[in-house]
Amino acid sequence: MRIEQDIKLGFKDVLIRPKRSNLKSRAQVQLERDFKFLHSDFSWTGVPIMAANMDTVGTFEMALALSENKLFTAIHKHYSPSQWNQFLKNAPADIVDYIAISTGTGPSDTKRLATIFNDNPTLKFICIDVANGYSEHFVNFVKQSRTQYPNKVIIAGNVVTGEMVEELLLAGADIIKVGIGPGSVCTTRVKTGVGYPQLSAIIECADAAHGLGGQIISDGGCTSPGDVAKAFGAGADFVMLGGMLAGHDESGGELIERHGHPYKQFYGMSSTTAMDKHVGGVADYRASEGKTVEVPYKGKVEHTLQDILGGLRSTCTYVGAQRLKELTKRTTFIRVAEQENKIYSER
Repeated sequence: MRIEQDIKLGFKDVLIRPKRSNLKSRAQVQLERDFKFLHSDFSWTGVPIMAANMDTVGTFEMALALSENKLFTAIHKHYSPSQWNQFLKNAPADIVDYIAISTGTGPSDTKRLATIFNDNPTLKFICIDVANGYSEHFVNFVKQSRTQYPNKVIIAGNVVTGEMVEELLLAGADIIKVGIGPGSVCTTRVKTGVGYPQLSAIIECADAAHGLGGQIISDGGCTSPGDVAKAFGAGADFVMLGGMLAGHDESGGELIERHGHPYKQFYGMSSTTAMDKHVGGVADYRASEGKTVEVPYKGKVEHTLQDILGGLRSTCTYVGAQRLKELTKRTTFIRVAEQENKIYSER
């Protein structure tokens, strides 16, 4: 046993310091980025914000709405190959640039993934998603996937430390999902005591990934447009959102009325709700590591997107970053005192 003495920070622990800027308007800010990937020949252009691969967020309907603004969706892994075929038959041709097929690491996942790609070879992205990206089995699955799909872009995670980012990139992943426990409906930190403050995880993992030519996704912990900006400022290449995109027409989850007000169900993919729905319940060797909540119904997601993208543009004008790519270079974080943190969190 040992204790690390270095201070680790989350989004609520910092603010971004403003700097002199020659930008006259938020309209001057360019949010689109261009990426080339470590192992794939594919180049990507878009706004690097992603809908999480949760069945209450990463839906086909969400993908259609987000792709109109060149945002990305990691489609949840519970759609069947026939559902994929039907969706792609009616979707715009360029949708393949803004979606990933999510998969687990079991034999049935491997078979499903192969079937979807065989039917739809133009698909370009795979999201290999597990709660714990530190297992040898997971690394081997990434290697196997790279061998089987040499030209696809592979997203893999989740991890929170630089050395594991490097191992997964060397195993064949292009983009690493970073985050253990920060999500609003994730209870991993409570159930296991395992986790890492998200801001520090981004800073350390981005440094490791960029040294090898890879990218990272900040996955979890964003509850406001300001948090999205902090994630990009810390070095994230992409930011993945769950709770902020829940509750919309395009989101999954049952629509419920409480005391005359509409709500939609939102739950973690390791919650009892998700496991009852998809695998017949919580196995007797494990505990649920997610919770189920009801979020206020928000209507169409386009209004939330405007709020997120508008806030991000505003951040860039405060620090003089004309392009999103420049934000991390122009970001200085200020640690917030405990009392100030409490006031900020309550707003």
